Amino acid sequence: MKTLNRKNTNLESTPPIKIIQFGEGNFLRAFVDYAFQKLNQEANFDAGIAVVQPIDRGMVKMLNDQDGLYTLFLKGIQKGKEIQHKELITNIVKGVDPYSNFQDYLSLAKEEELQFIISNTTEAGIAYVNTDTMDMQPPSSFPAKLTLLLHERFKHFKGDANKGLTIIPCELINHNSDNLKEIILKYADDWKLGEDFKTWLNTHSTFHNTLVDRIVPGYPKDEIETYNSQLDYKDNLIVAAETFFLWVIEGDEKLKEKLPFHKTDLDVKIVADMQPYRTRKVRILNGAHTAMVPFSLLYGNTTVKQTVDNDFTGTFVDNAIFNEINHTLPMAKEELDSFAEEVLDRFRNPFIIHNLSSIALNSVSKFKVRVLPSLLQYADTLKKIPTNLTFSFAALIRFYKGSWKGENLPVNDSDDIVNAFAKIWESNNYLEIAKKVLSNVEYWGEDLTQVVNLTEAVALALEEIDTNGIEVGFANYSKRY
Repeated sequence: MKTLNRKNTNLESTPPIKIIQFGEGNFLRAFVDYAFQKLNQEANFDAGIAVVQPIDRGMVKMLNDQDGLYTLFLKGIQKGKEIQHKELITNIVKGVDPYSNFQDYLSLAKEEELQFIISNTTEAGIAYVNTDTMDMQPPSSFPAKLTLLLHERFKHFKGDANKGLTIIPCELINHNSDNLKEIILKYADDWKLGEDFKTWLNTHSTFHNTLVDRIVPGYPKDEIETYNSQLDYKDNLIVAAETFFLWVIEGDEKLKEKLPFHKTDLDVKIVADMQPYRTRKVRILNGAHTAMVPFSLLYGNTTVKQTVDNDFTGTFVDNAIFNEINHTLPMAKEELDSFAEEVLDRFRNPFIIHNLSSIALNSVSKFKVRVLPSLLQYADTLKKIPTNLTFSFAALIRFYKGSWKGENLPVNDSDDIVNAFAKIWESNNYLEIAKKVLSNVEYWGEDLTQVVNLTEAVALALEEIDTNGIEVGFANYSKRY
């Protein structure tokens, strides 16, 4: 098989560098680089990407060995149909390792047509490190590296207002660009980079919070021969992802002009406030995941796909989403239901094996953030407790007992939480168990025994689960609540 490079693929002509991307991992290559390739293909965007390796050990050398080229395989379910598609991604024109060549990194600041900074350096990447200094080559943190790059650009172009940059971080933390900007300005103060530089940053560069959503399993090592058989070249950087794509970016009409995604079929939303979309994702996608795990494991399923495909557990998840969670969200019903259908298609994706046990990590804290707000808002608005979410809550408590029908359950949480539940389950009184768990303000942020009927409902659900199992127990429980 031939080597994958630009000469062998007749792609020796490259677009100008308009984007610097911090991060060369699977997600950025399957999400951001794919998105900008669509802009190049469908909107004549003509943008090349320079990829910066954000940590000492990375994949830039592998990327450069293939001249920035790699194959993206997209697989998933859309409206009940299996979709498979592969595409050679061609818009990465340069990979830079600042640890081996720092001056090469700084030279990126001088690119005439540079417009955008993109990043995904993990949730821990946007952090202030007080030991970073401006004479380090490079500093350890991503914000410190970016501060030096921005300052170099400011100096080289003598504060030119037209050379400011559009900064779009993709790290999975809320208010990601707000946090990044705050840290950059702190470094500017620490390093005494001057008020003119800070004014240039504040006035002529823009920072945009984002939400990104696509499941990217990455390099398919267990099935690599199947993937290789579809290519006529050797690719060491194959990346696999689901077909679903959502990118929400906070911005105005100017940003829409800069990023004409409306000329593509990608679901990129440039909006004034991304929080409703973040809430939608956390409550529906993440909330459904968290709500189903204990319930479905106790029923006997092992994967997300099994859960939604099974008549009983699938109907339970459907009702939890469409009849309970969606009723609590401040968006149009059609939009919520459409998103929920897409989520369920993603859960059914036969190409992604998502084990329930792998989602069980820290289920108590996840339930607090992802599910409890829907439960409480439903109870407050409709003046009754939600049947499915409350039963799911009881299943969570039963799950943390640690064993079921003589088998150990995949409980994975901090020792203090696991030990606390073991102590609580020394009791045989379901009402007492419910009260002890629900009254724990440290777990839930409030005393849940104050919610009308919730304690009694959870106690009944616990008794039904232990006495009759999940399916019969839920049928009996739902006659009461």
